[in-house]
Amino acid sequence: MCGIVGIIGQKAVATDIVDALRRLEYRGYDSAGIATVESGRLERRRAEGKLRNLEGRLLQEPLTGHTGIGHTRWATHGRPTERNAHPHMNAQVSVVHNGIIENYRELKADLTAKGYVFESDTDTEAIVHVITDELSRNDDPQEAVKNALARLQGAFALAIIFSGHDDLIMAARQGSPLAIGHGSGEMYLGSDAIALAPFTDAITYLDEGDWAVLRATGVEIFDRNGRRAD
Repeated sequence: MCGIVGIIGQKAVATDIVDALRRLEYRGYDSAGIATVESGRLERRRAEGKLRNLEGRLLQEPLTGHTGIGHTRWATHGRPTERNAHPHMNAQVSVVHNGIIENYRELKADLTAKGYVFESDTDTEAIVHVITDELSRNDDPQEAVKNALARLQGAFALAIIFSGHDDLIMAARQGSPLAIGHGSGEMYLGSDAIALAPFTDAITYLDEGDWAVLRATGVEIFDRNGRRAD
């Protein structure tokens, strides 16, 4: 079972993301990766194998962004290679994903016909391009994700960051758990509250079908119909 971590912080978050992913190692994994927003651009580091390999990449090529997402992957679609490791991304959107997108073949065929290029063998990459496709119609990340979720079939927990938005992580849950951690001027996201324990003990769990907008000042949670959740 894969692990997800997201942090909006007041300093570089890459080290904290790796530490949080380490607390999820009990789930098993065969690759790992991190993406952050670096001066408005999305940057990514990935590695096959254990987290120490990812740490080695980060020592050689540091990430300094204050907003980021990370993932430990257990291969389902595609071999356990760096090419298939999360996060998956393009210039606009980066996504980490637990679960299975059941209609990814149909999505991939439709998106390929529109000119989107796939670089991995995963179902997750379809999510990146679906969100990007929605952004082409509505440049608001919140609306784009809301509309993209309606196009996905299957089980998923998602964490999403965007170029040009260094104070934003979006999250969604359908069939796979996600926990949101509340800090002081910081926010956290994890597939398991254990990952967030050193940062905060104030945790909110997303209900089935919920999606959320995290910023440094707090979180807004919506149900599957777009209504603000209590």
